[in-house]
Amino acid sequence: MPAEEPFDQGTGSILRQPKAVWATAGASVVAFMGIGLVDPILPSIAKGLEATPSQVSLLFTSYFLITAVAMLVTGFVSSRIGGRKTLLTGLALVVVFAGLSGTSSSVAELVGFRAGWGLGNALFVSTALAVIVGAAAGGSSAAILLYESALGLGMACGPLLGALLGDASWRYPFFGTAALMAIGFICITAFLKEQPKPARKTSLLDPVRALGHGGLASVATSAFFYNYAFFTILAFTPFVLNMTPYKSGAVFFAWGLLLAVFSVLVAPRLQKRFGSLKVLGASLVLLAVDLLILGYGNHTAAIVCTIVSGAFIGMNNTVYTELALGVSDAPRPVASAGYNFVRWFAAAAAPYLAPKIEEWSNIHVPFVVAALAAVVGALVVRIRRTALTQEAEELEPKHATEDGVTVFAN
Repeated sequence: MPAEEPFDQGTGSILRQPKAVWATAGASVVAFMGIGLVDPILPSIAKGLEATPSQVSLLFTSYFLITAVAMLVTGFVSSRIGGRKTLLTGLALVVVFAGLSGTSSSVAELVGFRAGWGLGNALFVSTALAVIVGAAAGGSSAAILLYESALGLGMACGPLLGALLGDASWRYPFFGTAALMAIGFICITAFLKEQPKPARKTSLLDPVRALGHGGLASVATSAFFYNYAFFTILAFTPFVLNMTPYKSGAVFFAWGLLLAVFSVLVAPRLQKRFGSLKVLGASLVLLAVDLLILGYGNHTAAIVCTIVSGAFIGMNNTVYTELALGVSDAPRPVASAGYNFVRWFAAAAAPYLAPKIEEWSNIHVPFVVAALAAVVGALVVRIRRTALTQEAEELEPKHATEDGVTVFAN
């Protein structure tokens, strides 16, 4: 294994998985659908609730701000009540708050309900990865690819569902998500058995302490800047494109398809040939170039660059996830929580700051800022390259079992 690859390269098929894994992955698809669901209907929500773009962007900010803070809680909760109960609690919260979102009479109500939705999603998504890795056949590499497949499919289908249901009313996509998550709740209840609780309970500060590891801190810092660029595209571009829900949904569906294909099929092949850090650095630079063209090109160029950005985002998501889970000696759930705690703050900041930057300057500058953020992310990887590689070499021989999950099994 190359020194840059600090993760398990399992040899099992991604398709040969237990029912529990498929149930969790299926619910994960719906959970990730909730992120991009509002993309095609952002202008409709703004019109329906008589809100400005910066006010509507708070739908993302409240969602991801709560998600970031909740990352400190997820391990604390799951290590005490178990993964299955944590998943079900998260799903139940999403069902309730997604349904309430559809009843909102003001943008303030909707922002508040999205915050509750973010808490439920944090409990579910962070635990789902650990559950899939623990129950999947074929090693952690196959499990991570399955998780990334769910992410990509959800990101692709979310805007499509939002467009199809949102064409009639901006409220319907929220009700549709609540119904789908209720189905996920039933599937998890039926097929997923409770997994063994970890021998050591996770404290609220364990994820923060895990960030004291240089490798994990470097990955999280780079991902912070990357996520700012990512969510500038996701939350701000719909206002720039200014298209009908159907057309906007089609654009982001194509974007999500590229995200899924590149995260599951392309990224692993490029990693095997060039190494994770080279792939990540190059992809971040290309994303920055794409953002500049998106910001300064005509409407057609903006559509094309929005779709193409899905390819770079897909590769980045896969590499970042594997690095975060494999670069430190912290248990996977703890490392994942610390990593997500840092990066989701950028996902909360970008949707709010991008419209504000436009108000202070012009429509081009938010994309320039996002491009610079992607470049900073690449520079962090470059500057910390030696340390990341050395830490990968130190961890590679390990094949211990953490929280019921076998890691680095060669």
